[in-house]
Amino acid sequence: MPTRGHLLTEQANPASQNLDQLTPLEFVDLFNQEDQKVLAAIANAREVIAQAITETADRLRQGGRLFYIGAGTSGRLGVLDAAECPPTFCSPPEMVQGILAGGRAALVKSSEALEDRARDGAAAMIEHQIGPLDVVVGITAGGTTPYVQGAITAANEQRALTIFLACVPSQQVPTNAQIDIRLLVGPELLTGSTRLKAGTVTKIALNMISTGVMVQLGKVYGNRMVDVSVTNSKLFDRAVRIIADLTGLEREPAADLLSKSGQRVKLALLMHWTNLAPEAAQALLDHHHGQLRTALNAFQVTPS
Repeated sequence: MPTRGHLLTEQANPASQNLDQLTPLEFVDLFNQEDQKVLAAIANAREVIAQAITETADRLRQGGRLFYIGAGTSGRLGVLDAAECPPTFCSPPEMVQGILAGGRAALVKSSEALEDRARDGAAAMIEHQIGPLDVVVGITAGGTTPYVQGAITAANEQRALTIFLACVPSQQVPTNAQIDIRLLVGPELLTGSTRLKAGTVTKIALNMISTGVMVQLGKVYGNRMVDVSVTNSKLFDRAVRIIADLTGLEREPAADLLSKSGQRVKLALLMHWTNLAPEAAQALLDHHHGQLRTALNAFQVTPS
């Protein structure tokens, strides 16, 4: 296997050359200092991240799916982001999916050797029946992971939208993905341990992509998650508070409105502001593709 020591993610960080001699407080301060580079890396990639949000939302609006694929830490972060979409946005579980080299077992037990098989990444694309409306985000801190490279190539062949997310410059590791996101946080404090800054910046980028896409899909009104899935007492309380805050209702009538809507916050809000029955309000929402603000504008209602 060719050496990867030239990669930005594998280089030694001069700032931490005496890492083993630092006091815990000095270690924390240095760690914090290095993490400032994470936000700078996100800012430098702002335009291409926005492009990824726009193009992904367009595909999902037409019935497509979003797949994150990776190995090790990168893959686990993708699985985590995908798993959080249904409870946060009430999105169907199949809409955003995480694919990890080694499968479910690799979530808790290292299976890093599996990342070296490009054919497995390609096979995952076939298994999930990737098509032209789908989006595949290949996540690899060092950019060279064969599992991810194989998936991107196979997804391109199926005319899916492909996005490459890496923490090395494109000059070091080129990609044939259609959208190329480079998050350059520099060498890690612990040389080569890309679960650190590279992992942090990846988590932020995935947060931005999935949240931005869901905003575009009408899952948010203002800054409230109006498609939240009411599946436990905490989320029930949050749903009631959202309704109460946006409508000015007291808690009891807000909870009653939530109940009449079938535990659907967005529908409850539309019912309140239009005085429509649940069935009519749902039909109005469906006509406007789940976009609450668009439905309200069409009904010529301005919430107070």
